Amino acid sequence: MLWVGWKKKIFNIFAIVGLSFLLSACKILVLQPEGLVAKAQRTLIITSFVLMLCIVIPVMIAIVVFAIKYHVSNKDREYLPEWSESYSIECFTWGVPILIITVLAILSGYFTYRYEPSKSLPILRADEKSLQIDAIALEWKWLFIYPEYGIATINEIYAPTGQQVFMQLTAESVMNAFWVPQLGTVIYAMPQMNAKLHLFSEKNGSFIGMPAHYSGEGFSGMGFKWYSVSRDAFENWVARVRQSSLKLDRSTYVALTRKSKRNSVLYFSGINKDLYYRVVNRCVLAGSKCNEDLMRLAAGKSLWGRICSVFDDGVNSE
Repeated sequence: MLWVGWKKKIFNIFAIVGLSFLLSACKILVLQPEGLVAKAQRTLIITSFVLMLCIVIPVMIAIVVFAIKYHVSNKDREYLPEWSESYSIECFTWGVPILIITVLAILSGYFTYRYEPSKSLPILRADEKSLQIDAIALEWKWLFIYPEYGIATINEIYAPTGQQVFMQLTAESVMNAFWVPQLGTVIYAMPQMNAKLHLFSEKNGSFIGMPAHYSGEGFSGMGFKWYSVSRDAFENWVARVRQSSLKLDRSTYVALTRKSKRNSVLYFSGINKDLYYRVVNRCVLAGSKCNEDLMRLAAGKSLWGRICSVFDDGVNSE
């Protein structure tokens, strides 16, 4: 029985070592940034990790030292029954954690303010224009609209390297989260809301994009690719998309909202200019009223709206 127990332990050890070797080939994309925001986030992660080790490592060492020094078998251990408070020890045990937490708070506040998703990145020059992409989270696919070029794609983004990308994000029905780990921030896409995100790629390459919020049974197949390319390659891609025979109008969008899994890349050469606005305001279907208009009507019927109407009538009568 004893040998069987040891065999099981040996097998478990080899299994853990084997799994460690397998996991060593995995890429931690967050620690391999290719964009300005992602590099700042990596700096914050590593700095926070090192600062926290300043507490964790001494505590782990102290646990081992105290366990050996004050073990019952150690007859020569120090015994101080009359020991009382020590101001030097208390200053050390409280001061070091407070100092580390203060530094972490300052760093987190600085990076959060400097790279706040809705703010333009600090590298943008006055004469430089951002590339706008409107993203809509569907079930289970991403619709990306390029309003400046009049095109749209499913599950594919092309952007020029070295140009800031300004994204607006919303969702049709189920809340989701947009994330390109090698470029930067996770941002949530929610129905009837318009989130904003700025990203910047410093190198050419293809980057994995993923949903970061579980949204149902098709969630695992909702990935997409972000291609960071030269300006000429981007213009060639735009020309290729414009050759598509598919048009993105209201009826096509309604068809896209149907649930579907592991969707392939699609190109649309023509789009309704106000489609994204109508998705956010829940008035894609013909004859439906937009939330913005409904809110204006509701405000007009409220007490404040009636007071304003009386005031306006008094001004007009004069």
